[in-house]
Amino acid sequence: MKIAAIQMVSGPEIDANLVEAARLIAQAAEEGAKLAVLPEYFPMIGARDVDRLEAREAEGSGPIQDFLSGMARRHRLWIVGGSLPLHAENTEKSRNTCFVYDDFGLQRARYDKIHLFSFENGAERYEEGLCIEAGEDVSVCDTPFGKMGIAICYDLRFPELFRKMGEVALIVVPAAFTQTTGLAHWELLLRSRAVENQCYVIASAQGGLHPTGRRTYGNSMIVDPWGEIVARMDKGAGIIMAQFDASRIVDVRSSLPALRHRKL
Repeated sequence: MKIAAIQMVSGPEIDANLVEAARLIAQAAEEGAKLAVLPEYFPMIGARDVDRLEAREAEGSGPIQDFLSGMARRHRLWIVGGSLPLHAENTEKSRNTCFVYDDFGLQRARYDKIHLFSFENGAERYEEGLCIEAGEDVSVCDTPFGKMGIAICYDLRFPELFRKMGEVALIVVPAAFTQTTGLAHWELLLRSRAVENQCYVIASAQGGLHPTGRRTYGNSMIVDPWGEIVARMDKGAGIIMAQFDASRIVDVRSSLPALRHRKL
């Protein structure tokens, strides 16, 4: 089965981003994808905190969720919905939430980003905890590809999260890595998570210069269980695709049974 990572350069306007996402999802479906993964905050990035708060949705209700469900149903493919702002317990914050929809448009999983990005180097400063409420629960769901674990962006730096997923066939990582941190660590972290868990990793990124001036690293990738990059794109909007081969997972885990050798 074919799997697709969708890369975007989203702006602050939700309607424009949904139009672009619809175009890329349709392209992935036309090329035979049965699973498409959108990037973190695909419906809006670089918006003011107040704009993101105003765009919050309740689980099961809202135009962004309706869009994702409708796209999955129309194109008969599974969609990992990147992430979107959801209502939080703290009314002054939002959750950074990823929903998964099956090919009938039904919600199959929800994951709220657990690890919140913080970075400062003098020229750049990010502090997600100021406006985002962290999630608490690991999320794994059953798919036609096998068990799939869900993470978002900064989660990639915490291997213990992925161990808690158990033995999965596929990990999806919607992301919006900055140009600075992505250049230094993105490929290294993605390949490490694939090698450690001996599974496929699909990482769908924001990639380029956004209308608000923010720069994201892009380099969406699909990595196989041996850590080989089987598809990659640099900057700009588009899709990459690869074959999901369950026998590849079996071969890697049989020849190097590292998961069975774990002691801790």
